[in-house]
Amino acid sequence: MKYKFPSLVVFLLSFNAIVGQNKYEKEVRISKSEFPSEAFDLVSTYMDNAKRIRFYKETDSLKQSFELKFKKGKLHYSVEFDIEGKLEDVEFIIQPTDVPELSWENINAQLNRKFEKHRIRKIQQQYPSQERKTEMVLKDAFQNLILPYINYELVFSTKETKGYQHYEALFDANGDLIRLRKSFPANYEHILY
Repeated sequence: MKYKFPSLVVFLLSFNAIVGQNKYEKEVRISKSEFPSEAFDLVSTYMDNAKRIRFYKETDSLKQSFELKFKKGKLHYSVEFDIEGKLEDVEFIIQPTDVPELSWENINAQLNRKFEKHRIRKIQQQYPSQERKTEMVLKDAFQNLILPYINYELVFSTKETKGYQHYEALFDANGDLIRLRKSFPANYEHILY
């Protein structure tokens, strides 16, 4: 009985960390000259035969960053850097069949528990840099390796009482939920005083 209150506090704090804040994201296309040159130099060796190369400055509810998007082969890549030009992550769009079966079952089970109905809009395989060497993260991502440190980012929508709501969820390689937050489109800001 004497541990009931601290246990409740720990649970609430961990739940808050998973659910997180709302995401208000805005991407603005920029020129190559506005993009950090050292960041582009890191990725340029992996961009042979890349098409549709685009540069963006992204602002969301938590931070600002730079993003390089391009298509190489059949994959659509997104390489994100912090405001100082340090690698944050590499992502590319995948299909549900590209996620290992046990991880996908775990992801679906968690979504089905939280939401009555949901529709997945986009799945990205994510290689976060965290404390890994930048060169290794880039190499792993561009070889499309399934490693224990990768994440899966899902963008999906659900029907709620007042219409549809978009969410962004981040799952680890095993399909365990890391973060879930509501996502609002950039054109929604006229309502957010």
